[in-house]
Amino acid sequence: MLCFRVRVIFYDRNVQGVAVAKNLAMSMDQRDFATRLAHRVAEAVKVDIDGRLVPFTKFVNATKRQVGKADPEVVTLSALRALVITSIYGKGGLSRSAETVHEDELPEGTTPEQVERAVVPLLSGLIARNAGHLLSRTALTSPAVLAGLGIAAHHTTAWADPSHAMSTDALDQLLADIRWEREARYWDGVAAKAGTSGRLNFSGGVKDSGGRVADALLYPATEPGRRIRGR
Repeated sequence: MLCFRVRVIFYDRNVQGVAVAKNLAMSMDQRDFATRLAHRVAEAVKVDIDGRLVPFTKFVNATKRQVGKADPEVVTLSALRALVITSIYGKGGLSRSAETVHEDELPEGTTPEQVERAVVPLLSGLIARNAGHLLSRTALTSPAVLAGLGIAAHHTTAWADPSHAMSTDALDQLLADIRWEREARYWDGVAAKAGTSGRLNFSGGVKDSGGRVADALLYPATEPGRRIRGR
């Protein structure tokens, strides 16, 4: 199915003249280290659907910039890739979301094998523990929020700045009281903008909003931190 969709996209590009977004192209490039890890993270997660374990890959769309309400998937592969990149590089990963990640450009002192051994279980665990919020299509499915989550998760890695290091349990505690509902009172000005009708628009993107989301997740006492916790 993925191969068929790829052929359709490149037919549209080469014959119909429809441009392919750079971040979408990156998420389809199997030579890209972050793309490969994003696939492995999704493959490592099984979610309970009516008592049946279903691979999370069923809910990841690999060929669109964003998923629609009628789509069976809840998150794009490019958004999952942003989660991977920021978990590797922290805030520095925001500028890399539309760039190829090469194995020789990983954080100093790490190897591709070390990064994979750390990132895949870290992120697959986060996804599994928050699967309900993802499958409900909450704010957690937006690329900017996933990127912010990756920045927070970065602090649990062995190569993170020791002065900001935390355990996965501490990260889970920070996430425990987040209000993930797509409502303006929680996410307006953090990861989204509310229009005149009150409807939220999460299209600001990874670079625009990922850092604000991370700060809100990591620092509950700040105004954005209180906002996303409904305080």
